[in-house]
Amino acid sequence: MSGVLQQLRDYGQWANSVADTRTGGWFLMSSPLNTYSLVALYLVMAYCGPRVMASRQALDLKLPMLVYNFALVVLSAYMFKEFFVTTVLNPKFNVSCEAVDYSDDPMSVRLAGACWWFFFSKIIELLDTVIFMLRKKNNQISFLHVYHHATMPVLWWIGVRYVAGGSSFFSGMVNCFIHVLMYGYYFLSALGPWIQPYLWWKKYLTSLQLIQFFTVLIHCGFVMYHQCGFPNGYVYALIAYLISHILLFSNFYNQQYVVKAKKEESKKNDGQAENGAPETPSRNGRYNLRERSPRTPYTE
Repeated sequence: MSGVLQQLRDYGQWANSVADTRTGGWFLMSSPLNTYSLVALYLVMAYCGPRVMASRQALDLKLPMLVYNFALVVLSAYMFKEFFVTTVLNPKFNVSCEAVDYSDDPMSVRLAGACWWFFFSKIIELLDTVIFMLRKKNNQISFLHVYHHATMPVLWWIGVRYVAGGSSFFSGMVNCFIHVLMYGYYFLSALGPWIQPYLWWKKYLTSLQLIQFFTVLIHCGFVMYHQCGFPNGYVYALIAYLISHILLFSNFYNQQYVVKAKKEESKKNDGQAENGAPETPSRNGRYNLRERSPRTPYTE
């Protein structure tokens, strides 16, 4: 037992020695325990919350939802701008592949700050599930939803603590752009039923999310090809994470739009066949010789 504890101490010392000294004193960054404990509490809430709400009335959260979604649109736009300015518009930065600059260079520290804000936004977004739970929208609290929300703070704590900058910017920047659109949709949807006819583009959000994952996957390929000094282990982990999301989001898109559309089309065709059938006892749209109607008498 003492040997295992010593190994854990050695691992902790090694982890601290390779961590980013710039971010160690930032909020929630000194230790993973606070973040991981919060995620553990989130998982308990995601499991128990709907059961607690089962015997209670759903809450009307229209105003809080409007404020929450608008705030996340603004925050996502701000983070996208920070990522874009410190990388794409930075002539010293190679967008295809860039090692982490652990110096106190103003642009590098600013990029690290954008990474921290992105991590913290994932803590804030845990409230998505709380809102669904309080409104009793339990169908929204799917495995995909909980998996995504629980893993993002965990992985981005590691990102900010060890690789706050360099090529890690890309996945964050693309995700911020998608979230401007996504939370913009949620904000508009919360305005009420009158705006629903104008939100026909909902299904394209899932398509954009899938495009996001493939785009980041391609960028990972560039990073692996150029070997610029960005840690390969982080890239491998990101690739595995992206593949899991591609599989889960593809399944969601297929179930939500492809399968559902086929079912609705099938029902529509069945209804048309029944409505368009001749008025015979068969009711199947075909003339049944065994159940012919009596002839109509000839009259002048």
